Amino acid sequence: MSSTKLAAIDPATLPRPSDPRQVDLHLEQLIQALPAEAQGSVNTPAARALLEALFGNSPFLSRCLLAETDAFLELLTQDVDSVFNNVVTAITPKALESLDEAGLMAALRRARRRVALIVASADIGRLWPLETITAALSRFAEAALHAAISHLLRQLHVAGEISLPFPDQPERDCGLIVLGLGKLGAGELNYSSDIDLILLFERDKIRYTGRKTAQECLVRLARNLVRILQDATAEGYVFRIDLRLRPDPASTPLVISTLAAETYYEGMGQNWERAAMIKARVVAGDVAAGEMFLRNLRPFIWRKHLDFAAIQDIHSIKRQIYAVKGHRQVAVAGHNIKLGRGGIREIEFFAQTQQLIWGGRVMDLRQRVTCEAILALVRLGKCKPEVAEELIAAYRFLRMIEHRLQMIEDHQTQTLPDFGPALDRVALFSGHADTAEFEVALRYHLGRVEDHYAELFEEAPTLGAAEAGIAGSLVFTGTEDDPETVQTLERMGFPNGSAVAAQIRAWHHGRYRATRSARARELLTELMPRLLNILGQTVDPDTAFRRFDDLLRALPAGVQFFSLLYSNPALLDLIAEVMGTAPLLAEQLARRPALLDGVLAAGLYDTNADREALAADLDRQLGLATDFQDALDVLRRWTKDQQFQIGVRILRGTLDGDAAGPLLSDVADCALAALFPRVAAEFEQQHGKLPGRGMVFLALGKLGSREMTITSDLDLVFVYDIPPGVPDWDTVLSDGPKPLAPIQYYARLAQRLINAITAPTGEGRLFEVDMRLRPSGNSGPIASGLAPFEKYQLTEAWTWEHMALTRARVIAGDAGLADDTVAMLNRVLCQKRDPEKLRIDILDMRRRMAGQYRTDDMWDLKHARGGQVDLDFISQYLILKHAAEFPDIVAGDPVIALGQAHLLGLIDPVTGDKLIAAAQLWHRLQQVIRLIVGGKLEEEKLGAPAKKHLAQIAAEPDFSALKALVMEQEAVVFACFETIFEIEPTE
Repeated sequence: MSSTKLAAIDPATLPRPSDPRQVDLHLEQLIQALPAEAQGSVNTPAARALLEALFGNSPFLSRCLLAETDAFLELLTQDVDSVFNNVVTAITPKALESLDEAGLMAALRRARRRVALIVASADIGRLWPLETITAALSRFAEAALHAAISHLLRQLHVAGEISLPFPDQPERDCGLIVLGLGKLGAGELNYSSDIDLILLFERDKIRYTGRKTAQECLVRLARNLVRILQDATAEGYVFRIDLRLRPDPASTPLVISTLAAETYYEGMGQNWERAAMIKARVVAGDVAAGEMFLRNLRPFIWRKHLDFAAIQDIHSIKRQIYAVKGHRQVAVAGHNIKLGRGGIREIEFFAQTQQLIWGGRVMDLRQRVTCEAILALVRLGKCKPEVAEELIAAYRFLRMIEHRLQMIEDHQTQTLPDFGPALDRVALFSGHADTAEFEVALRYHLGRVEDHYAELFEEAPTLGAAEAGIAGSLVFTGTEDDPETVQTLERMGFPNGSAVAAQIRAWHHGRYRATRSARARELLTELMPRLLNILGQTVDPDTAFRRFDDLLRALPAGVQFFSLLYSNPALLDLIAEVMGTAPLLAEQLARRPALLDGVLAAGLYDTNADREALAADLDRQLGLATDFQDALDVLRRWTKDQQFQIGVRILRGTLDGDAAGPLLSDVADCALAALFPRVAAEFEQQHGKLPGRGMVFLALGKLGSREMTITSDLDLVFVYDIPPGVPDWDTVLSDGPKPLAPIQYYARLAQRLINAITAPTGEGRLFEVDMRLRPSGNSGPIASGLAPFEKYQLTEAWTWEHMALTRARVIAGDAGLADDTVAMLNRVLCQKRDPEKLRIDILDMRRRMAGQYRTDDMWDLKHARGGQVDLDFISQYLILKHAAEFPDIVAGDPVIALGQAHLLGLIDPVTGDKLIAAAQLWHRLQQVIRLIVGGKLEEEKLGAPAKKHLAQIAAEPDFSALKALVMEQEAVVFACFETIFEIEPTE
């Protein structure tokens, strides 16, 4: 057996110092610190070469050596193993039980300095192989954990919060379990690694005697454990603690019960957590309880039977990392030797993914140590011996580099420096003659790992990454950001790649109902590259991603939804487009994911149903309503389904703005026509009926003219019948249990209908309602009798009220009363008017509106001069001016009214054509702007896809051409406005 004394070191094998000045300085300090009789011991060739390697390359180890000179002298005279064992023995719980907390923290920190010096000397001097080095570091970590846990348990016992069954051996049967995962669990700890722990407690074994709960008590213990080991004092620190590998760390306490953990793993455990639990080992606390827990967890970790979906997900752990065979050129400077291409993680995943698939049936594969797992794969015939040899050689080389990086300043890093002198120091410290030689060796090992990793599951699907053109890692396992994944996300277009990665990890932790099942998460993993690629191409990828997150949060379950996306790629494209370009639809979809069902049922590109088919479909659905409240919800769901489908078709360009307005109006007509009789029936149960034909209601505004957009509200007016021959009508009472006089009766009925439209039920509001266009505006009665309404319009109404009436249309009510109301509207609109007064009134109204909505924004297509308001005023002016002679001109839609004026010769053909073309353009653009912007259009915030979409609507080649067209059309409309209204230059 070879010697493990420093005297056995071959000086020629030690790294050369990168900083000779530091060597001279620290050697002088060391000589001064040593007793005279010991000074000669550091002048042997082996000791001198080792000191130069330490002092010349590692400021951290230099500090350790100068602080622990007695330990170094022991190394010069004793066996390295013995010196290490003495340090570990000195920190056993028994050895430290007399110390208070401050004394314990100091003792552990001094021991950590000694261990760092001893292990580094054995490593650099090639006295210990990699396995012995990592095992020694792991053994020290366990010893420190035992000491700290025993101290804290004893403290709680003395305070009367817990009762230990064996106070002299605090950890024995205590019920608290400390599991080590990752490199600690495998016994492969590195120099500056944090330690991954899961803290559990066995409820039946914890004897809690305090005033709160056992869990609260143990959470406090966990915090104190972190403080004792992690806090940086004048003596340094012992270990950084990471408790985030416990089940769902964002929503669970630091210590959870074994029952809660088992329930989580059985119901929501992910395959990457299975991979992590391969290395799980009891490292402190109640060993018997911990071993029982791990035995209970074996069916979760080691599945005897794997279905295809589970194998796909295991493959996806590998396939999330982009790897290609050959033809690579890794930049050594700045490369992460753990997470980067060809790094340590790929070697670990090579073993773990195959362990998960085969380990349920082959006990020999249940190895915690990475290299042992690879050798087991060789024995099973799942890995060629030469591949294993190259992977293990690379693993040893990369772990050595990792250790050298961390020795320099005790930093937890696996990233090589990205500038000259620092990289040169790493190269020398790693035993290479220069940086060029180091780069050749590193690239060789990285290349071999990447080749073998790329070959693994070579025939498995690529998760769509290749098809999506994604070159980079997309890894969302674990609890920390994967640096290459963050970079990949940012290259894909997400400005905040870290936030996106964190949220995706939260999805995989089952935070939402949609991702709580293993199958849902497996499907989500498969969809992720394509989904991210599509979202990354939207105008604002971060916003699109947040909207998709809102959608996931609202889903009641995930498997069906994700399966739908998996089998319907076009639907995934559609969702991404909605999330990225249509905030209004995205908000609706997040509130009601079931809207997608309607899109699929109707077909992604099918044409919408006509009015009769819509009404029949709504009647069928209302037939299933159990009561009035249920009917309100059915109406809202149906209406929003239809609106969403129309919005989708506008967005996809299969429906233009000219056709969208009438379709949206048909939807509103059907909903209101179905709602009114139900509201009336409910109302009559309390208040009965009045003589006559009841009430009709009129739509004005966009619904009246059938020009509705996705965001339009309803302008309503209510008119009721006053039957002839009924004496003292105003005092007649209805015949219900709570009788009302006519004015109150119809006012309350109208208000009841408004409430039924606007009330926010569980399905939201049906529409917003605006009542300002009723006689006398907000100060007038909600409902008016037919004759009084006509009298008001003929004798008191302002010109602007008649302008509004040009769009009036009866929506629902008694057919005879509706006919009489239409006749009344025609009499009002077709009366003879003073043309000059009409002209002056409308111009005055336009000036007041221009003052109220002052704008020089060409994209305010409603209020800009030459925009929609000017077109409407031209149309309404022509109707009111000529309707007495030409009643066919009366039409709510300005396109129709202008067409009639053109046919009747009331405007010259050229002007008519110009105005109609502009009106149609404004219709089309406003429909899409309402959809993709929602509010004010700001050019600088409008993405390229949205600009392209708007340009296509106008049949223009690009957005610049569209801008020119809009400015030109606004100028044309305004010039026509001035001509038609005979505006003089001074007017």
